[in-house]
Amino acid sequence: MVIFGASGDLTRRKLIPALYNLASQGLLSREFAVVGVARNPMTTEEARHKLTEDFKQFATGTIDQDLWEWFVRHFYYVAGDFDDPTTYDKLKETLAGADKDHATHENYFFYLATAPDYFGDIVERLAKVGLMTEENSHWRRVIIEKPFGHDLDTAKALNQQLLKVVRETQIYRIDHYLGKETVQNILALRFANGIFEPIWNRRYIDHVQISVAETVGVEKRGGYYDTAGALRDMVPNHIMQLITLTAMEPPISFEANAVRDEQAKILHAIQPFTSEDVLSKTVRGQYGEGTMNSQRVPAYRTEEGVPPESRTETFVAMKLLIDNWRWAGVPFYLRTGKRLPGRNTHVVIQFRRAPFMLFRETQVQDLMPNQLVLHIQPEEGISLRFAAKTPGTTMRLGEVDMDFEYSDYFGATPSTGYERLLHDCMIGDATLFQRADMVEAGWSVVNPVLDVWKALPPRNFPNYPAGAWGPKESDELLERDGRRWRNFEK
Repeated sequence: MVIFGASGDLTRRKLIPALYNLASQGLLSREFAVVGVARNPMTTEEARHKLTEDFKQFATGTIDQDLWEWFVRHFYYVAGDFDDPTTYDKLKETLAGADKDHATHENYFFYLATAPDYFGDIVERLAKVGLMTEENSHWRRVIIEKPFGHDLDTAKALNQQLLKVVRETQIYRIDHYLGKETVQNILALRFANGIFEPIWNRRYIDHVQISVAETVGVEKRGGYYDTAGALRDMVPNHIMQLITLTAMEPPISFEANAVRDEQAKILHAIQPFTSEDVLSKTVRGQYGEGTMNSQRVPAYRTEEGVPPESRTETFVAMKLLIDNWRWAGVPFYLRTGKRLPGRNTHVVIQFRRAPFMLFRETQVQDLMPNQLVLHIQPEEGISLRFAAKTPGTTMRLGEVDMDFEYSDYFGATPSTGYERLLHDCMIGDATLFQRADMVEAGWSVVNPVLDVWKALPPRNFPNYPAGAWGPKESDELLERDGRRWRNFEK
């Protein structure tokens, strides 16, 4: 594994701990080595020492000293700029040495944990020195982080740049949300259970909510975030993946392209936004000063690296419709934002209400809708809400939640969310990675929104205080349809 951007946050916090966890679970080949590439001028020995210090801070469980020493002996470092041809010559030489010392069979995968501007150029330079050439049964793959493009045109341009020098089967566009157990379990829940599979359609489901809520602000990423915003940062990738897995038809198998074919069909079936739709079916927000956990937190515009008059959104809510037989008329509501009251990613499936006739002569005022909630983070699990009679002499109903948490039933495994994805890349399983057509289809959904928002700058930013569930227009988006968001603040 070659990591471009080896001195960065992603490598320290996620990639190295994930590789160690794979090794501790017996899922990492003993014929394995890691080469880190970064600008910092260090020797391999210095890089190994720094790696060890960082790992003590970011390990997800107890450290087996013998295993870590084995791992760190298999780590090498190449210092150089990503746009300097000599860096790739040094890398090729280092890889040849690792092949000899650790019998890695000349099978390489490259992880681009870099700024997006470098993605295409790095792959071109790797191809130029022959490191992307697959011959004599050797494989070469590249994992590309998000964001994949800045809009539809740049995503298409990046795809074209990559496909000039590598094949689609060599490209693994990663979305770490798909490393979450609950995300993968959506397919098992839907297609392996006779109680859910028959009712997963417009006849029984009233609407679907997908929320990705964060309590943090932009932290020290203000410079990057202000060029992206909540819509670009979360919707074409994370949220579109959750929508496709929730809405897709059953694939003919779990083979990568069979699953991704069905996901792509959903993306193409999302009703395109007109300019009028953008005004009525989308909401944008930016957080102002507020209180969280009894502490005052600053407004977005006063965060480090953010211009004082920034028009960048930190909150997005949208109403989508999917034009196919299964989902005709069923709205998919989505929202994502910073500085919200709870850190929680979940999918809410709300079922249609039962007929009220039987309860007309009772004290029951209204029938509660049943909800199936897929909790993706921080706790991973599933809950089902239904009505039950409360004890007493009169007919009254109360809400009951049946909860299942993965850790209670299957135990907790140390995880960063990247283990499954890295392992899948090593074994050549692309099921959980996006294909070129999926990336472009995701951008096609949000591109009209970006265009209208650019043409009509917001007049009321900031429009929600830190610690609130976004601007009031987000609640109104559902209230107009007689619905409301399900919030989790725990």
